[in-house]
This record gives sequence, structure tokens and C-alpha cells, in this order.
Amino acid sequence: MEQLLQRITINPKVSSGKPSIRNMRFTVAQLLELLAAGMTPAEILSDYPFLEEADIQACLLFAARIANAKSIINPQSVA
Repeated sequence: MEQLLQRITINPKVSSGKPSIRNMRFTVAQLLELLAAGMTPAEILSDYPFLEEADIQACLLFAARIANAKSIINPQSVA
């Protein structure tokens, strides 16, 4: 699983430092939004041929790790 997470990169020079896929200008959030909108992995791979199935798995694992954080700060309560 850790090898999958190596596909997720955080580089201040790429996408303003947002987590992205293999240092490309395609963010984890973009891919997760496609899945949330109902696209299947096959549709995503067809529409974005530079992505690989392992990229989708890596994004899901990354999201799962974030969702499993010990604490989450509500941004509305910090204002």
C-alpha cells in the first residue's frame, strides 16, 4: 500500500502544492470529484489516458488515510 501512496506527490511548484498524481497537474481532489460524480474508473481512464488504474487506487487510499485522521478541524469554527 505504501508503494501506491508514492504516486501521490505534494510539490509546491505543481498545482499550488495540492496533492497531485505523479507530479502531474491533475490533483487527487479532481479525481475524487470525478468518482463522486458517478464516473467509473474505466470512464476516467478512457477520458484521461495519461492516468493509470493504480493512480485511482492511490487516490482512494490517500483519501481513506485522510478520513482516518485522529482529529478534524471544522473550518467554519476557526473563522
